[in-house]
Amino acid sequence: MSAEDWWATAVSRVEPDVIEFRGYPVQELIGRASFAQVAALLVLGELPSPGRAALLEAALVAPADHGPQAPSIAAARMAATCGVGLNSAVATGVGMLGDTHGGAGQQCVALLHAMRAEVDAGRDVTEVAREVVADHRARRAFVPGFGHRFHRRDPRRDPLMGLVEDAVARGDVEGGFLACGLALEGALAEGRERPVPMNIDGATAVIYAELGCAPELARGFFVLSRSIGILAHAWEESGSGRRIKGPMAPPATAPYTGPDTRHLS
Repeated sequence: MSAEDWWATAVSRVEPDVIEFRGYPVQELIGRASFAQVAALLVLGELPSPGRAALLEAALVAPADHGPQAPSIAAARMAATCGVGLNSAVATGVGMLGDTHGGAGQQCVALLHAMRAEVDAGRDVTEVAREVVADHRARRAFVPGFGHRFHRRDPRRDPLMGLVEDAVARGDVEGGFLACGLALEGALAEGRERPVPMNIDGATAVIYAELGCAPELARGFFVLSRSIGILAHAWEESGSGRRIKGPMAPPATAPYTGPDTRHLS
């Protein structure tokens, strides 16, 4: 294998005076393609139609920030007061996005794919959704993408679902994953006084599934989106003049729960 073949890629071509993204000259994309379209081109392989690009754009806008109570943003703000560069502060926040904080979208896309396979095999989507909910309740597990610890109804859910419904009506996306998501929401509400509506992770999971994303890409796109909020908070904090900002405002200290003071004999 030659050194050139070692780094072979279908994503971009870069040669003297040439930069192409998946075959498109960058000078033709600049000013004509949106950031969401270029993101889809690079990651998914093709330029999306305007309708599909609008869905991706909405999915990137909605979770961009969720305040300093979000661990990823809190960590970035603390890092910004510790003498590191802005890039390191952003990397600190992005590094907090794991299975529990930031991973529910990926988990929900995987669940929607599993449901869709059952439906495509001829099963009723409502029946499949009820089985999924029963299984999670038996395991005392959360259904990823539903419910929220702050919001009784996530304010991002309705506009995102409205955009997906419009895209289905236009023929931009097929709608099968939307049906699975709505069926899950309905099954979760059965037998409860208070429903468990879809949250941002579930709503964007429907969009990413409809756009043909693998589950892992849902987390990747979430990281891309949340990086903007992390950057904004890190930049704001870097101008605050604080030094070594901890998780609690001074003079508070963490409660100690260990043994009483002891001394070496």
